[in-house]
Amino acid sequence: MHRARNTEIQNGVISLTSHFHINQAIEKQLKICGYKSNVDVVALYLARQGLRSIPSLSQFRRLRYLWINNNKIQELTFLIKNYYLTELYLNNNELTDISGALKHLCSLQILFLHNNELKKLDKTVKELKGMISLQTLNLFHNPLEYDPDYRLYVIYFLPSVQLLDRKLVTQKERESALNLYNPKRAWVMQSVAFGKRADTSLGTTVGPGRCTQQARRPIMPSGQEFGNNTNRVPFEDPEDAVLVRAMTRSLMEFSSVDWNKVATSQERRLENKAEEPLEKLTVQFR
Repeated sequence: MHRARNTEIQNGVISLTSHFHINQAIEKQLKICGYKSNVDVVALYLARQGLRSIPSLSQFRRLRYLWINNNKIQELTFLIKNYYLTELYLNNNELTDISGALKHLCSLQILFLHNNELKKLDKTVKELKGMISLQTLNLFHNPLEYDPDYRLYVIYFLPSVQLLDRKLVTQKERESALNLYNPKRAWVMQSVAFGKRADTSLGTTVGPGRCTQQARRPIMPSGQEFGNNTNRVPFEDPEDAVLVRAMTRSLMEFSSVDWNKVATSQERRLENKAEEPLEKLTVQFR
């Protein structure tokens, strides 16, 4: 029994020795920072302590900054009550899965998970989707980074991230991610132009390199018209009917004029000459 107590982890249960080590590290930090009570603690530094597991940190309900990097952590259940965290440093540990451990941390802005053993890209990203304030994310040096579309996948499903793996997310990367994971939305966004003329007819590409495939035109069987045959769909592909109806909707039109070039009534009387036609810019979209 005495040997079991002196072991760090025995059958998955944190031993007294491990508890004592962690509590010592926490008490040391409290003294350094001058915190008088648990409720005052907003930052906690537990990096490089050789920790394999950590008891619940729920007593630090206002904790915002937490460093647990460079340990041997394998699970994150100790964070279940720390809702106010904005910066979390979990890099250089032994994490293989974070499912169910971080999704409640909706205030996170910085998250370091690099140099772990995370393998499932979809499960990892799913856990982070609710973090609408997340701006800086590190996932490099995990097995999941070998997914061929790893970076675009993260950029598309975590749109708030501005800095991924120490590299700024570019607008070009966002467009590539949109084209890859939501091509229909990308086509709609490219066909609606604001502030300039754009041909949005089916089969037309808008902008250089933005639409690589020509849109398919609806094909109507010969002799078929709407309402003439109730037993057959008038189009070979039912989606074609939806496209045709969408393209024949009423248009919205906006026009603008450079009013600096328009003469006032006084100027027209003084100059006493014919008024020149105005240059008008018109934009139409559905």
